[in-house]
Amino acid sequence: MSDTEARQADSAPPADPPVRSETAALQAIPRPTAAQIAAGLAVVLVLGALTRFFETHVPRWAVDTPFQWVAKSIEYPVYAIALGLLGNVLLTKLSLRERLSAGFRTEFFIKTGVVLLGASINLRILVTAAGPSILQALLLITAVFGFTWWFGGRLGLDDKLRALLSSAVSICGVSAAIAAAGAVQARREQIAYAASLVIIFALPSIFLLPWLAGALGLSDAVAGAWIGGNIDTTAAVAASGAIAGEQTLQIATIVKTTQNALIGLVAIALTAYFTLRVERTPGAARPSARQIWDRFPKFVLGFVGASVIGTIYLASVDKKTGSAHIAIVNDLRTWFLILAFVSIGLEFSLRGLREAGWRPFVVFGSAVVVNLLVGLGLSVLLFRDFSV
Repeated sequence: MSDTEARQADSAPPADPPVRSETAALQAIPRPTAAQIAAGLAVVLVLGALTRFFETHVPRWAVDTPFQWVAKSIEYPVYAIALGLLGNVLLTKLSLRERLSAGFRTEFFIKTGVVLLGASINLRILVTAAGPSILQALLLITAVFGFTWWFGGRLGLDDKLRALLSSAVSICGVSAAIAAAGAVQARREQIAYAASLVIIFALPSIFLLPWLAGALGLSDAVAGAWIGGNIDTTAAVAASGAIAGEQTLQIATIVKTTQNALIGLVAIALTAYFTLRVERTPGAARPSARQIWDRFPKFVLGFVGASVIGTIYLASVDKKTGSAHIAIVNDLRTWFLILAFVSIGLEFSLRGLREAGWRPFVVFGSAVVVNLLVGLGLSVLLFRDFSV
């Protein structure tokens, strides 16, 4: 090598290090062991059993105390989330949370609970006896979903988070958010954030709406339609309706059930919209039907199928037998939803809240107010002459 060549070699920039492929980077992440998954599931099951224990015994302990009324009104999501958060803090202090997190199967538990929810929805009753609730559900979901999506866009929220918040506040809370998350392929922390907002706003509504219904002099039917159309979780609707009275509870349950039945339609619409509009790059080929099908949340079909099977079954047996068997399914659904709420608490991260900032909270809170006002107007318009 000549002196010139040697000098050029010395002054040449060092070669770039080899680029590590994404696949190699993913392979470098340690996969959870079977023991870690089993231990995580065991934590969820223990906290779930404690949730059921407190749900059953706290009202008994509170009898003849100033807390009796409150204790009877608190439903399992409150205990489950609280215990999950406590477990979250303890496991984090012990440096165990990340190791056991593979057993916190939030998505599986909620999807299974949503499928089982379908079994309790009698499509025949909804179609023949609840015409006003169907109309209210369609109008209310359209108005509230549209407002939330628009306002979230004005404040610059991520499209996927907008979809989760819009679905949660307009349909049925966490279950709808999970269905939307499957359709738009949202991140896990976005699901946890949406679920947290649902719980934060649903809890005070349990007590506030029955009080407002009484203060406004609403009839049982109008009050039930308002409660069922506005509170985001089925359990909270049941608690609030029970406070207001048995006839109010019946209407509230029918209205909320009608909204639940529309989860599938919203999931289909979101799947198509995100595939064809949001994530389609300019000049790219139009997504095929197979691509849309691949990302569609298949558990929604299980929800619809369970509803159809439940409707056919209830029509083929006597009312007492059907009610007993549906009660078993509902109890199993409650167990899965308890495990889901526990897992949400275990996975909850303040870092996710800080990163999301104040805008999602403002969007969700504003949508709740719109939901209350529009829901009240529709309830009065559609249910003022309705008899239970």
